[in-house]
Amino acid sequence: MILVCVERSRGAMQALNRNARWETMTDLTVTLGRLRLQNPILVASGTFGYAREMAGVVDFAKLGGVIPKTVTARPRIGNKPPRTVETASGMLNAIGLDNDGIDHFIAHHLPYLRALPTAIIANIAGKTADEFVEMAARIGKEAGVAGLELNLSCPNVSGGADFATDPEVTRRIVADVKNTCPLPIIAKLTPNVTNVVPIAQAAADAGADAVSLVNTFVGMAIDWRKRKPILGNVTGGLSGPAIKPLALRLVWQVARNVRIPIIGVGGIANVNDVMEYLVAGASAVQVGTANFFDPTVSARLVDQLHAICAELGVGSIAEIVGSLQT
Repeated sequence: MILVCVERSRGAMQALNRNARWETMTDLTVTLGRLRLQNPILVASGTFGYAREMAGVVDFAKLGGVIPKTVTARPRIGNKPPRTVETASGMLNAIGLDNDGIDHFIAHHLPYLRALPTAIIANIAGKTADEFVEMAARIGKEAGVAGLELNLSCPNVSGGADFATDPEVTRRIVADVKNTCPLPIIAKLTPNVTNVVPIAQAAADAGADAVSLVNTFVGMAIDWRKRKPILGNVTGGLSGPAIKPLALRLVWQVARNVRIPIIGVGGIANVNDVMEYLVAGASAVQVGTANFFDPTVSARLVDQLHAICAELGVGSIAEIVGSLQT
């Protein structure tokens, strides 16, 4: 019995020592243009609320950053319900950017967010190019914001996806925002185009610090007995594990052709998913739909990345990025 206890204690000490080695030997820091993160694990906008909702569940200090829910210039009530529907290996959502507007965000949510022990990357969506610029200018004056993600590609709002389907429009918005806002700029792009590479190139040419690839894929669900669509908006954005192979291909494509840091988004639920995106060329990732069924997953992924880097014998996560061999 004594020997068993000794062996168990020895095993526990070895595990602690391995953890200590991961913390001291593995560099998980990520550089996305002017934006530096303590690790590559972010939580995606729209899946984490304004962080306050996760306070009793998530250790914010472990995260590379938090991207709160999209903010618009004025309050939006969103789309009529039903707004979500579960699909095979994913979900469709048509929330419609329901939020209380930028004034409320700055007055109510930002004071809480800026006090968190991780990077805060605000996310904005404009009805027009001018609205993007006006909101970016306001956010850029606020303390405690590490970066700004431009939601150029929400598929559930009239006109929302149009900005990221045209390279010239994307270039103009990113350039105008950068001229107005001092924060690092991330352009979130849509997969609902024939070729995302020219659009990513346009964002890079305009000075974006990184691109997020990708937003949701447009889809729909039907109640065939009623002969009606299930979502109140008819169509919605497909997310979750079902889209990971599609999103991975787009990350790999852009990484091969455009010299800009990439944040991979789509179907990430475990550390193997993270590694696939990094190897494909993403420097960081956003965890989205997985937050709905396991809000603790993002923090846990950071520990698992330390373990994998130790297993691979790499000193920095950057050594893994873009290492796919074809």
